Amino acid sequence: MEKDLNELQTLIEAHFESRKKEEEELISLKDRIVSEYIYYSTEMKTEIREERTRKEEEEAKRRAEDDAKKKKTLTSLHFGGYMKKIERHAGKKQTGREKKKKILSDRRKSLDIENASESVLREKAKELWNWMHQLEEEKFELQYQFAKQKYEVSAKINKHRSTLNMKSNFRKGPRVRRIGTNTLL
Repeated sequence: MEKDLNELQTLIEAHFESRKKEEEELISLKDRIVSEYIYYSTEMKTEIREERTRKEEEEAKRRAEDDAKKKKTLTSLHFGGYMKKIERHAGKKQTGREKKKKILSDRRKSLDIENASESVLREKAKELWNWMHQLEEEKFELQYQFAKQKYEVSAKINKHRSTLNMKSNFRKGPRVRRIGTNTLL
């Protein structure tokens, strides 16, 4: 019995020693996980900072380009048609598609609304509405002019046809009808 007791005692001690080793390994594993978490979280923070600075640089670059475009348009407005004449004569002749693209690019306005306040957004919406209203007015006027010109063209065509018919009737002379075989009226 004493032998069994000693054997049991050694098994218990071995179990406690192995459990102590496992607990130490568990603590070291937890420490390693925490250190890796700290490392990756700091690395993620630096990546986020780098991404944010990159976006800010791109935004600043885009704003600078927009400002340059605005300055160019303002200066071209001050010189009136002079700058447009120089541009027109300087380059090659443009096709219809290129002209349309240029006109559309001149008409388009960029919407800088990413970090705008509510009042700025309301003002921008009002400005866009006014612009849309102006374009609708231009469209209506152009449609009216088109209808008027179409009517004028059709009226002139009809007048031309009627004058041609009158001329052809004068050339033929009076109509002569035959009644019977040799009788003329």
